[in-house]
Amino acid sequence: MTSRSESPSSPFPVSAVILAGGRATRMGGEDKGWVELAGRPLIAHVLDRLRPQVDELIINANRSHDRYQALAPVISDDNRDYLGPLAGMQAGLAAARHDWVLFVPCDGPALPTDLMSRFRAALTPTTELVVAHDGDWLQPVVALLHTSLLPSLSAALAEGERKIDIWFARHNMAVVSFADQPDAFINLNSPDELAAYEARLQDATGQGATS
Repeated sequence: MTSRSESPSSPFPVSAVILAGGRATRMGGEDKGWVELAGRPLIAHVLDRLRPQVDELIINANRSHDRYQALAPVISDDNRDYLGPLAGMQAGLAAARHDWVLFVPCDGPALPTDLMSRFRAALTPTTELVVAHDGDWLQPVVALLHTSLLPSLSAALAEGERKIDIWFARHNMAVVSFADQPDAFINLNSPDELAAYEARLQDATGQGATS
């Protein structure tokens, strides 16, 4: 495993990659980043959550490049087969300016505002990746990876591996609980889920705002 010199007492810059390259079949094939929640596209909610926490923002997308480019630099998986989040992570690790890269999905409008501070606190000198846990389940698409993992990830994809948890298990992984924030990793995968969550927001705020 690879040694890391960073610690919570020595802040370091972080890149963030928003994964927006999926097929979104349950959303009728619509580009999920541009599906609206409370009058704004999902990607805008995610960007609002991430901007204060990171030093670089990148969007991984396989369509709508021009629209996404207006928000942040865009990278593609360079594949036509929608190989899943691992392919987006591979592209992100290759493109990021900084050694640590935070990955999040484009359909997570309630990401923790203290995501990176908790991830930083979990690092040890040998940590290679940090993954969020919602109290019940691991949230593998909300993860902090070191760029030294790129050769391993590329090899796994070349071997046909597509399951994030299997590849993660090959490395020194820290798991961070966000059980105190039960809605933090809500994924809006279908029109029904979107409508239900929007109704909850309206009930809670009276105006559908997310923050």
